[in-house]
Amino acid sequence: MSAEDVAVPMAVWRRCLANVGRALAVLVRPVRIDPKTPWLLPRRELAIATVAALVIFVLGMVFIDGPAARAVQQLPHWLHSFFDAITDYGKSGWFLWPLGILFLVLAALPPIASPVQQRVLAAIMVRVGFLFTAIAIPGLFDTIIKRLIGRARPFVGGHLDPTLFHLLVWRPDYASLPSGHATNVFAVLVAFASLWPRTRTYFLIYALLIVFSRVVVTAHYPTDVLTGALVGTVGALMVRRWFAMRRLGFSYGPDGVPHLYPGPSRRRIKAVARAVLAD
Repeated sequence: MSAEDVAVPMAVWRRCLANVGRALAVLVRPVRIDPKTPWLLPRRELAIATVAALVIFVLGMVFIDGPAARAVQQLPHWLHSFFDAITDYGKSGWFLWPLGILFLVLAALPPIASPVQQRVLAAIMVRVGFLFTAIAIPGLFDTIIKRLIGRARPFVGGHLDPTLFHLLVWRPDYASLPSGHATNVFAVLVAFASLWPRTRTYFLIYALLIVFSRVVVTAHYPTDVLTGALVGTVGALMVRRWFAMRRLGFSYGPDGVPHLYPGPSRRRIKAVARAVLAD
């Protein structure tokens, strides 16, 4: 292999790493709007909602989880087979791997001369980065917290006890709360719907199928998936707020609501693609 053959891939990797470093620097840049901008709920309403959620969880754990876990065992075999076949599509890797690879590919592209095309490429990278972060952060939080909480999955040890906890055990069979799949799919729902609101219905159907599958295959109790859905939703909204506070893809308006910046048109995306292929 000649020195030139080695130099070209090394230059691509250096450019990729440099652009990833610039992207991370932009992601943690100082806030560009009032940090006191409201989001979700005011503090008083948020406190009330938190207490209500805890009450609902306790009541659900005591009165719903056990009967629901027994009831799903009576469902037809074909229904169990269907949900068993689709449940793994709730893993975050189905989204994070393609998004991560796409981001690296975009970061490795050669420089583009046109300032307009540079802004188009930057807008695409911001959106891809937002999707990746909005799915990855809630999932990472869920992976850690569920092992600290240590709630037993249904029928662990051959018996059903929705109140069985083993704190800090760090074992898969005691990692029921919150549901990781539910966290992932609701983070996906919020992330993609934030960029493309018209897809909201399709991703909601997908999310509901996955969370129901986790109960049917007795991997989780109903309160596990409800808590996971809450973690995924709030986590993705917090990531969106982080981006909006730095005017990355989103910005807050006078009404205190995050607004999505207009995305690049297909015509401009095609122009960027032609410029890249020409190089």
